[in-house]
Parts: sequence; C-alpha cells; structure tokens
Amino acid sequence: MSKANKDNTCKALMWKLLRKHISPSQLVGFSVASLIGLTIVILAVQFHQDVRPVFNDEESFIRKDYLIITRKVSTVGTFLGSNNEFSPKAIADIEAQPWCRKVGKFSSNDYSLYATLAMGGTGQSMGTMMFFESIPTEFIDVKDSDWKFDPSRPEVPVIMSRDYLSLYNFGFAASRGLPQISEGIVSKVPIQFTLRGNGNNETLKGRIVGFSNRLNTIVVPDEFMRWSNQRYGSGVERNPSRLIVEVNSPGDVKMQKYFDEHGYQVAGDKMQQGKAQYFLNLIVTIVIIVGIIISLLSFFVLMLSIYLLLQKNTKKLQDLLLLGYSPSQVSKTYINMVMAINAVVLVVAIIIMLLARASYMPMLKALGTTGGTVIIAIVVAVIIMLLITTGNIVAIKRKINSLWIHSA
Repeated sequence: MSKANKDNTCKALMWKLLRKHISPSQLVGFSVASLIGLTIVILAVQFHQDVRPVFNDEESFIRKDYLIITRKVSTVGTFLGSNNEFSPKAIADIEAQPWCRKVGKFSSNDYSLYATLAMGGTGQSMGTMMFFESIPTEFIDVKDSDWKFDPSRPEVPVIMSRDYLSLYNFGFAASRGLPQISEGIVSKVPIQFTLRGNGNNETLKGRIVGFSNRLNTIVVPDEFMRWSNQRYGSGVERNPSRLIVEVNSPGDVKMQKYFDEHGYQVAGDKMQQGKAQYFLNLIVTIVIIVGIIISLLSFFVLMLSIYLLLQKNTKKLQDLLLLGYSPSQVSKTYINMVMAINAVVLVVAIIIMLLARASYMPMLKALGTTGGTVIIAIVVAVIIMLLITTGNIVAIKRKINSLWIHSA
C-alpha cells in the first residue's frame, strides 16, 4: 500500500471513529466558551486603544505624562509671608519617589520685562509688563531649529498659553475694534521685548513658536533665561516655585497621597484626567483577566473532550498503531479538528469585535477622537489562539504517544 493510500485510509478510519464517539455538545461548549473568552479579551484591548486618545490628547510639545506642581498658598501664609519655593531637599525627595521619572525646575526672569506687539496695518500697538519662565529643554518637544537662543543674534523664541490669545481676540481686540488673529498669523506678528535691570536696557525681537493648552505661562528657552538673568538680573539663583514632573501614571493613588501630605497642588485637571485613565486601565485589566480565565477554561474543556474521545477509542487507536500507523498519522485527524475549530473561533471573535467597535465608535467620535488601530487587538487574538492551539496539539501528541508506548 502506498504512503498516500495509507494516509487516506488512516484519515477515513479516524474520521469514522470521531463521528461515532464525538460529543457535539462538548465541542459546542468549548467553542462557545473559547469564543466568549477571546472576544472579551480582544474587545477590551480594542476599547482601550480607542478610548486612550481621549485621555492623551495633549498639545504637541508637552507630553502626556507631565505634571506641573506648586505649593498651596494659604491665607495665613500670605500674611506671614511664607516661602512657597521648593528647596533642593524637597526636590530630591520628589525625585526619590517610585512614581517619579524626573523633575524639571521652572526658572523666572529676575529683571523688568516689557512686551510690545505691533498691530500690522493699523498703526497701533499693544504693550504690557510681563514675565518669562523656562524649563529644561528635555521637557520641551518642538523643532530644534525653532527652540534655541543665540546670544550673537538675539531673537527670543516663545511658547505662549493659548488662553492669552483668546483673551486678546475676545477681550482686548473686541473692545478696541482691532482685528482678531489666528495662531498662524500671530507667529508672524512683530513682537519686541524690552529688558531692564542691572544697569542695562535692551530691546530684543521675539517670535512665538507655539501655543499651549496646559502651560498657563510664557516659556522661553532655558539658555536664554540663564543668559538674560546673568545680564539683567541679580545673578543669584533662586529656588523654583513651580516644578514640572514626569510621572509613570498621572492617576497613581500613592502620588496623590504624597501631594496631599506635603501640601502640593497640580495645575489644571491633569490629576483628575489621570485618575480616569488609571481606573480605565484597571477596569480593562480586570476584563482582560476574566477573558483569559474563560479562554483557559475553554482550553481545558476541549482537552477533556478530546481525552474522553481518545479514551473511548483507546483499543482501536492501539490497533492502528500496531498495524504500523505512526503516532503523527493517528493524531493528525484530531489536530486538524482542533485547528479548524480554533480558526473558526478566531474569525468569529474578530468579526464580533469589529461589529461591537462599529457600535460604540460614533459615541467616541462625538468626543473628538477617531479611535486607535485594530491591528493590535487582531494580533493579540492571533497570539492567544496560537498559544491555545499549540497547547492542544502538544497535549494530543503526548496522549497518542503514551498509547503508542503501551501498545509497543
């Protein structure tokens, strides 16, 4: 008998054995349990991918895991003239916390500063006393060509709070009959900074290179701040009154407790947003764990079904092995059945995930996000089913090999 005929005969015999003793209810139970578990896992992964942009939607130059902290200002402290600066010891203590990656100091100008903004074409200008702050360059994400200062060609690049532009457009400009300006136009409007102090008086050109939703301040490069304070200020370095902290997770409960104990407060709503993201991650993790447990249970249900099926056919399988059929030939039909079931479960789970995603995406789009990629969820589904299928195949081969050893 040729090898091809032998294989076909083996397949026919094995299929007859399967059809005779197979339990459809057991296979259906496995398939449904596996489908539910896999769908829960990949749907949780996909939902997390789609919802995450809602929490991580930040301006381009301030990364999502930064917090700006200050000391709380109390009424009693105001009258007593208490110092709200961060000492080197306090900064070192923050850096030593497990949730902290690194800390940056806000530096402010130590001299008189006056800004003049020309209203092109109107013959009018707007001037005001103002201030500068700076943070280390590593905390800023703008083009290197834009964010630098050269003392030999003094032009001051500035990042400004977007609220300031809104105040001009809807407050000052509206009351004075001046035209409103967009962010693109304001970056081209001539601006001059007059710096006075330490016996020096100089006017420098300025240029707005970006706007911030979160930083309610006017930021200049750190090297310019050091240069200008040395030239126009007292030259004495002061402790910072504000810090920018890169953290592992803005919603860390331990971090909030630390801030409360030390009388620190976080600017903006970053902590509240971080808490929401923290609980989102926690819920998604719990859902994924539940899905994995269901998938594992379905794996054991299938293995129990196959073991029972093999146990019913032990004598006939041993006879096939004694007739010269190899363990791989005998186990091939069982393996093909498992692979077919798992493939169907994988495809159906992905389809259900995509349909569920299509139902909730309109609500997310109303929040201003287009969601994340579906590739990650699909890859997770494939990896899970590959692991389960591999486990099934290994268990089947081990069982068949044990029968072959007993029949030898």
